[in-house]
Amino acid sequence: MRIVFRCDPHLADYLQRPMPARGILPDWLRSMPAKAFSEVHGREIRTVKQCPPFVDAMAHGFVIPLPCDVSVENGVFSWDWRIPEPATRGHPRAPLSFHVPEQLVGAPFADGQAALKFNSFWTIELEEGWSLLAVHPINRDDLPFRLITGLVDSDRFHDGGINFPAVWTDRAFNGVLPRGTPVAQCLIVPREQPDLVFEQLEGPAKTAYESTVAEVLAQPGIYRKRFRAKRRRSSAE
Repeated sequence: MRIVFRCDPHLADYLQRPMPARGILPDWLRSMPAKAFSEVHGREIRTVKQCPPFVDAMAHGFVIPLPCDVSVENGVFSWDWRIPEPATRGHPRAPLSFHVPEQLVGAPFADGQAALKFNSFWTIELEEGWSLLAVHPINRDDLPFRLITGLVDSDRFHDGGINFPAVWTDRAFNGVLPRGTPVAQCLIVPREQPDLVFEQLEGPAKTAYESTVAEVLAQPGIYRKRFRAKRRRSSAE
């Protein structure tokens, strides 16, 4: 899969590039202990730091970084980002804009508030037949906002930037959202819908199920050792 990112030439030296998600895992995950004592089990058990599906989900795809520091004070957003006038007409200069509350009427996550819009400073071009699924950075409930998920056919729509709407969830937050904060995690998905096939566990499938479950219960790390695919690093890492 080849993904092409383009930015305004006047801003190239001012922007952080989209980056592989594995390169921006949060500090809380890195500092999490590998094991913790469980009162229920009466012994130490492995934490999610040792759960490959949990970590691999957080490390999958690429993230869009916030291009500058954004200060938040009593619900007011501000920034001091001095960049040149873009060479491209209609190109944004502000890191944020907003959707009025009426655009989210009836949405259970909006709670009557306006939505932020993280403006895009990169266009994204995918190969034919693929779409871009933008989600909230996975397992990142520590961030004071919640991205609104969107799917864009970026093999066709790639001449303009994709903006990323979000709802601000931590209304008590006062401080700085630092430059480089991941505002969206992007996953590349095939546009063609799969065929759903339903079968019963019988014969070899039943035998394989019983054997696999027994192995998983008998010793830790079976998924990681036998089933987890090796991740190829991208050229951006």
